[in-house]
Amino acid sequence: MNFSIDQLHPLVLNAGLAIHNADWNWKNVVSPFVRLYYVTEGTAQIELPSGIYQLKPQHMYFIPTFTKHNTICDSYFCHYYMHIYEENQQGKNILDEWNFPIEIPGNEMDLALIKRFCAINPHMSLQKSDPTTYDNNVTLMQNLLKNKQRAFYDKVESRGIVYQLLSHFMKYAQAKSENRDERLVKVLSYIHNHINKNLNIDELAEQTCLSKDHFIRLFKHEIKTTPLQYINQKKIEKAQLTLVTSDTSVKDIALNLGFEDYSYFNRLFKKLVGTTPQEYRHSYH
Repeated sequence: MNFSIDQLHPLVLNAGLAIHNADWNWKNVVSPFVRLYYVTEGTAQIELPSGIYQLKPQHMYFIPTFTKHNTICDSYFCHYYMHIYEENQQGKNILDEWNFPIEIPGNEMDLALIKRFCAINPHMSLQKSDPTTYDNNVTLMQNLLKNKQRAFYDKVESRGIVYQLLSHFMKYAQAKSENRDERLVKVLSYIHNHINKNLNIDELAEQTCLSKDHFIRLFKHEIKTTPLQYINQKKIEKAQLTLVTSDTSVKDIALNLGFEDYSYFNRLFKKLVGTTPQEYRHSYH
């Protein structure tokens, strides 16, 4: 898989040092951004769909976007955190194209980089560790504004640090498309780049030179879901991110994602997320 570094636009929403004493216990956390941790002292656990991971000192951890997980902590635990999302106007996020390792060894340089990032971005530190108090529109909007107001040299240094930290995970990551049918790689790229359109399954099938039924079977075999379910999931994920990082009205979000029926958008959102778009936004205030 060939990517240009110009395609990767990581933006840090929160960063800082968190110190816990058996008080980092949260259920069903799902966020529209990557969570990167560097553990310095103590232990805790993260329960992911792939298993339970013991968080250890001098190790780094990567939790992908929209990955439901639980955190478990029954003793002293100290870690640095960074919450990263991709500022990508084309719809296709580079970080979504890789299967990243959950855990990699850290070193003194990694720790120094994170400390430096926190030192030049003190406004990104969270006041509370409860996801329902910081995964919120107001806080994230404020941080986005502060990011844009920073001195240019701070932006350059900050982005360089994020690139370095992400590169350590990328070293061990596997591109999701390495073993995929090339016809599907093309279709997936098209879906991501046109997620704001009303995508038609027949037109997608034509791009693969397959019949509609054959295309659906191939898609389901490779991606483990149907084309329509995949498209809807990606549209709703984009809606979640927009709800968190902008003040765009819910109706405009629906229209911008190609939903002509506002009621259908609301029903689909609630089906996939568990709440209405309005409840999702308000619950994070």
